[in-house]
Amino acid sequence: MTFAEKFDSFVCEGDAIACEISGLEIVARIVRDDCPDTPDERQDGFWPSEYIGDPGFIGPGPNWRQRLADARKKAEAVMAAWCNGEWFYCGIVLSVAREGVTLDENAASLWGVEANYPGTDNSYLTEVANELLPEALDAARAALARLCAGREQQAAGG
Repeated sequence: MTFAEKFDSFVCEGDAIACEISGLEIVARIVRDDCPDTPDERQDGFWPSEYIGDPGFIGPGPNWRQRLADARKKAEAVMAAWCNGEWFYCGIVLSVAREGVTLDENAASLWGVEANYPGTDNSYLTEVANELLPEALDAARAALARLCAGREQQAAGG
């Protein structure tokens, strides 16, 4: 039980993939994360450090100066790409429907996911969507149970 479709190697807000499982239509869509924090504000250790107590400590060993310089260069490039709008944080949001009726618009989601991150092919966006599938299916089953219970109450004159 996975999405056969995959997100493209370059994605935009609103892009989506879909699959059908047991008569349920599941759509995974990309929603821009509205948290304004920069990458270095979101991630401890974003900036590499030579100091052992810092979250970005690169570790001891041979060529540590070169490794530190390379890591700083990479972090600067990632930050520059984010500032230029080349990548963004998003949420992968799954909705579920049955026979065209939406059961849950936000059945499952994960936020703070990097979209179009430098040097990646976005394949992990599809992996996230697949990991969220069981939660979305549970939400769909719960919604169907509520609808059936309501219908039974209505039929009983309640």
